[in-house]
Amino acid sequence: PAVMEATRRHVQQSGNKKKSEQKEQPAQWGRAWEVDWFSLISVLGLLSFAPFIVFYFVMACDQYQCSLSQPLVQLLHGETTLLSIWERTASFSWSAARIYSVWVAFQVFLYMCIPDITHKIIPGYVGGVQDGARTPAGLINKYEINGLQCWLITHALWFANAYHFHWFSPTIIFDNWIPLMWCANILGYSVSTFAFVKAYLFPTNSEDCKFTGNLIYDYMMGIEFNPRIGKWFDFKLFFNGRPGIVAWTLINLSYMAKQQELYGHVTNSMILVNVLQAIYVLDFFWNEAWYLKTIDICHDHFGWYLGWGDCVWLPYLYTLQGLYLVYHPVQLSNPHALAVLLLGLVGYYVFRSTNHQKDLFRRSNGSCSIWGRKPTYIECSYRSSDGGVHRSKLLTSGFWGVARHFNYTGDLMGSLAYCAACGFGHILPYFYIIYMTILLVHRCIRDEHRCSSKYGKDWKRYTDEVPHRLIPGLF
Repeated sequence: PAVMEATRRHVQQSGNKKKSEQKEQPAQWGRAWEVDWFSLISVLGLLSFAPFIVFYFVMACDQYQCSLSQPLVQLLHGETTLLSIWERTASFSWSAARIYSVWVAFQVFLYMCIPDITHKIIPGYVGGVQDGARTPAGLINKYEINGLQCWLITHALWFANAYHFHWFSPTIIFDNWIPLMWCANILGYSVSTFAFVKAYLFPTNSEDCKFTGNLIYDYMMGIEFNPRIGKWFDFKLFFNGRPGIVAWTLINLSYMAKQQELYGHVTNSMILVNVLQAIYVLDFFWNEAWYLKTIDICHDHFGWYLGWGDCVWLPYLYTLQGLYLVYHPVQLSNPHALAVLLLGLVGYYVFRSTNHQKDLFRRSNGSCSIWGRKPTYIECSYRSSDGGVHRSKLLTSGFWGVARHFNYTGDLMGSLAYCAACGFGHILPYFYIIYMTILLVHRCIRDEHRCSSKYGKDWKRYTDEVPHRLIPGLF
């Protein structure tokens, strides 16, 4: 969801001008300290409408064959009522609650109790204990990176069950999709509320908390930067990656199994969606250590935006293509299928290569080769709230010289491929590319606003060197 954030903090005047300037610089780094009316209205809108959007899309598939207009038309013509739609919707069930509880508990167990060994077995994979980015308070947290291991164990058990043990049907997720949605909402609201209360009563690090004085905004955008329980259970890392993203590929597999059960075959469109999205998910876990340097971990505080979003929005709306294909099996022509595959693979190449260039540049501190040349960069400095001055480099070579967020451009190409695999019969599967465009354009803007506050005049030098955000010559 896109939220326009205010980014100025009121700094009281003091007699010592230098000391005041030291406080003002780091205060602007990160989430807003004050809330304007536009931000508050946006937050209220998201809190009100985001859960409704999830319900509406899932209900439309369940009751109206994925038509987004038919429920509205019937309501306007008096052919149905909101009450009748609600009564036809599957309700919370204890069987779904047991399934969901076992799922979340299993992911907590894998995350907390099985240290990563895959980095010792798989060449090139970075796992185990890793350092995160420096927080606004100047801290560097440690993380146990074991997402790839969790994904592999989970999917090994899934396939072992499907082909040997038969403990449950591979269609179990689809068959309980709406009751599971209520369970996901319970977890999303519970963890968001717990994080909100925790920030007041027992924050992990009080210096990395931000209070605006507006309870609604603080609940939505979060107060604590890195809420944790104990030394290793990090809320942001767990809920951003597990259980939602581990479930993403399982959800698609359940859709595939349901298509096989209903029609006796699996369409090439369903295979494309499963393959392309599995590449994205595996890439996420393969590069989980790199993820520690992204905006979600480095800038966002943990509130409803991440807590509920990771539990409900991600698994329910990021998988709409597979859900649509259960109701509308699409067999693509060979040229169409090939075009979708190429678009997805090229998008992934741009996305991964762009991120790899930045990661290589960071790890080597600029002592590397990008596109066969020594990289160019902008030297910059920033100040954390502990008064420390830190230096950084902003890359201007390779894809990062083409546009400031060219990784997002590749991401959007992949997102379009997922949608195009569903044909052109309905708008519903195209929600993902519409949403991702809004999200990533807004993320460009808020990320650059933070960078401008963090780096000051050095950021202006960087934007002069690389003038475009996403598409050279356009944006």
